Amino acid sequence: MSDTATNPRKQTLDKDLDKLVHVEEATTTVARGLVAPGLGLLFLALTAIFAATYTFGEPRAVIIIAAAAIGAYMALNIGANDVANNVGPAVGAKAMTLGGALLIAAVFESAGALIAGGDVVDTISKGIIDPAAVGTPEAFVRAMMAALISSALWINLATWIGAPVSTTHSVVGGVMGAGIAAAGFSSVDWAMMTQIAASWVVSPVVGGVIAALFLAFIKTAIIYQDDKISAARRWLPLLIAIMAGAFAAYLTLKGLKKVFPVSGTGAAIIGFAFFAVTWFLAHLFVHAQSEGLENRNQSLRSLFKVPLVISAALLSFAHGANDVANAVGPLAAIVFTVHESTVNTTVTIPLWVMVIGAAGISIGLVLFGPKLIRMVGEQITKLNPMRAFCVALSAAITVIIASGLGLPISSTHTAVGAIFGVGFFREWYTAHSKRRRAYLERKGVRLKADNGASDDDDLEIELQKTSREEIARRKLVRRAHVRTIVAAWVTTVPAAALLSAVIFLVLDFVA
Repeated sequence: MSDTATNPRKQTLDKDLDKLVHVEEATTTVARGLVAPGLGLLFLALTAIFAATYTFGEPRAVIIIAAAAIGAYMALNIGANDVANNVGPAVGAKAMTLGGALLIAAVFESAGALIAGGDVVDTISKGIIDPAAVGTPEAFVRAMMAALISSALWINLATWIGAPVSTTHSVVGGVMGAGIAAAGFSSVDWAMMTQIAASWVVSPVVGGVIAALFLAFIKTAIIYQDDKISAARRWLPLLIAIMAGAFAAYLTLKGLKKVFPVSGTGAAIIGFAFFAVTWFLAHLFVHAQSEGLENRNQSLRSLFKVPLVISAALLSFAHGANDVANAVGPLAAIVFTVHESTVNTTVTIPLWVMVIGAAGISIGLVLFGPKLIRMVGEQITKLNPMRAFCVALSAAITVIIASGLGLPISSTHTAVGAIFGVGFFREWYTAHSKRRRAYLERKGVRLKADNGASDDDDLEIELQKTSREEIARRKLVRRAHVRTIVAAWVTTVPAAALLSAVIFLVLDFVA
């Protein structure tokens, strides 16, 4: 007879201990989920204390301290949502680990914000409203507060549902809503708003087309060549050089204006110089890296990994240089208005305000960024180093083209649109490419249907004809994610505007 049968107390004790173990495990799981929000709240509290050291003794210090905490909350959300577009493709392509991506992005985002972040910003987000129309400095401060709170809340919601959205559009919507609530519809520059609305379409479409064109070139010139390694040695240095020239021109125009001002012609010359030097060096690099590699697609992936990691770092630097103003621009406007008791269209961002923005973006990325990084890199469509390289290259080139034409464009919409473009192009290519079919037939390839999960990159659909239902089942871009993201894009400005108007009216009533 067993011990438990003869000792009912022991059996009861075992059950109780087992329950305690389960309760402890459940508590640990819940506690782990609360770590990130807890650290985020700690950062907001430290930000308030940090701001208090710079405003100690001032008559309206409480307003600045509250605004600093709200700006820090905005920065956390930018890091959680927007930065995923820079490193997500590299993580999805397995060119770097999630931990490595978080480290690289945090370092380069902070460097871009502190080294090349603009010291003078347009406090009303590109002229959306006329500050003079808002009225008193106190009303302007409330409008900027409402814009910060609403845009931060909207980005937080978008992150929660897994939709990468434009932080610039969120701020624009917040400023517009507060301006309408404070001074009516006539205070809004509707011509500028029309351009911004047009960028909802222009950004993803142009980004997607450019990414698809580069992927088509890589497939034709490298992947489906009989001697892949020789083809890579011929064409990959050119692609790397284009990337270097594009990033050099982009960073010169948009990211380094604080360090030294350069005209469009000067940026083009710098970009061409980097293109030429990089082309020469890339020949040496690719030739050395390709020694001894087998003639297969896996070898090509290894050749694209290093350029992809570098592009992710450069995108993060450029993002930090340009988007930190989204977090601290309204905060800087509040600080200036409180100090000077007047409203101005442009203000200088104090260093301590810039530090809050840079730190918040990096901390938000580390604490909350992995969710969106996985979404962008893994869940929209399957990426490898070649496809992710096309996404990064497309993002840089599209922003340069838009800047040259004077068009407002969203880096988020561009990068995600490039991922859409790569995925939709693959769907079309796998079904219609005669070159691919001839290449596979030459190699005698016949695949077994496996729901698009083949180890080889572009062999997800069999060569034989399949039914429409089977093709639909194997779509390479997840439509549910596309619908969610596009819906979030379309509703960002009106949702942020409505929320901001309500918040402004509440603040106005309380005041």
